[in-house]
Amino acid sequence: MMPDLSKLQTTSAQLSLTERDQKVIWHPYTQMKNALPHIPIVRGEGVCVFDENGKRYIDAVSSWWVNIHGHSHPYIAQKVAEQLNVLEHVIFAGFTHEPAVLLAERLLPILPGKQDKVFYTDNGSTAVEVALKMCLQYWDNKGTAKTKILAFKNAYHGDTFGAMSVSGRSVFTDAFNSLLFDVEFIDLPDERNISNLTSHILNLKDTACFIFEPLILGSGGMLMYEAKYLDQLLSACKEAGILTIADEVMTGFGRTGTYFACDKLTNKPDIICLSKGLTGGTMPLGVTTCTNEIFEAFLSDDKLKTLYHGHSFTANPIACVASLASLDILLKSETLQNIKRIEAKHAVFLEEIKAHPKVKAIRQTGTIIAVEWETGNETSYLSNLRNLLYAYFLNKGIILRPLGNIIYILPPYIISNEDLDYIYTAIKTALEEV
Repeated sequence: MMPDLSKLQTTSAQLSLTERDQKVIWHPYTQMKNALPHIPIVRGEGVCVFDENGKRYIDAVSSWWVNIHGHSHPYIAQKVAEQLNVLEHVIFAGFTHEPAVLLAERLLPILPGKQDKVFYTDNGSTAVEVALKMCLQYWDNKGTAKTKILAFKNAYHGDTFGAMSVSGRSVFTDAFNSLLFDVEFIDLPDERNISNLTSHILNLKDTACFIFEPLILGSGGMLMYEAKYLDQLLSACKEAGILTIADEVMTGFGRTGTYFACDKLTNKPDIICLSKGLTGGTMPLGVTTCTNEIFEAFLSDDKLKTLYHGHSFTANPIACVASLASLDILLKSETLQNIKRIEAKHAVFLEEIKAHPKVKAIRQTGTIIAVEWETGNETSYLSNLRNLLYAYFLNKGIILRPLGNIIYILPPYIISNEDLDYIYTAIKTALEEV
């Protein structure tokens, strides 16, 4: 028998959105047994989202780092609406369309180095999966036995199995560690270890690629390191014949103060992964770009040398149009001015609180600033302080989602000085009260 939908709709109408959520939804990164009721958001505008009671929340983390121009941006919404009346989707194997081609044409020239080809996927994890497969199959297609992968300790590259494998072993991977392929993890480079790291890389014989988050390890705790040392690692990789993958999923599109973190490097990666801010936070889309050298290794009369990878929504026209609209906004001079303004404001705030006894460490790169809270224990994603801080800031109408005892500000570029000052003041107060 078919269910009586009218009865289901009547029942739903009697419950709040939060109550309905609790009956049917499993939320990400959430222990559902003791989870607090999830806040029902009904609309977004600019830097803020609003709940069903009209309470305003400043989205200080850009809704998991995706929203770079503000919520419900009218220009992006207009372009998406126009595209919906033209073409919503078409299979991308054997077909193409204007938004996908135009986005690749506009994106490739502004990327660091010489990127020549775009491969579309759905999100950051899948962009990383494609990059890894490109590198491993590149060497296989060339008949060279290179299968090992180099990555940073504490890295995070996504939650699919390949992306988990190249991520540092942590609470995110614990249940699956025995199923992940082996990866060699190295420390972040600094003045003390850079010589040993480069020497080690030069002695590697069967390593296919080195994947890295440039300048900032995001989910690993907003760990930051200097471009000059990454440059030396990339130089050693080039000399050793190791392909390099820049995971710019978080750092891309202005987050580090330049359009891409790798703009700060002399040596450029062979492959770049993009997502998050790509569509301005409007909808999912992933991109993996590569050089012609990598692309040409897959050109063959042998069909087994094909890159057999794809997704149902590969190069979705609506997502591509959202990305084109986001690029229009990103490349305006006022957006770069806003990025520099946020960067400068963060730098002043850093100086104001860096000596506070509860600040274990504070670090900044571009529009990202992270405060590591002193707890008397080791820094941990599972720190009990996390829930206290999260609730404290929500009560003040600020979305700051801590990484354990590390809080960070990573706002949309349109955030006002007044809203930034309100966030800074709330953090200063929290340092005294929490």
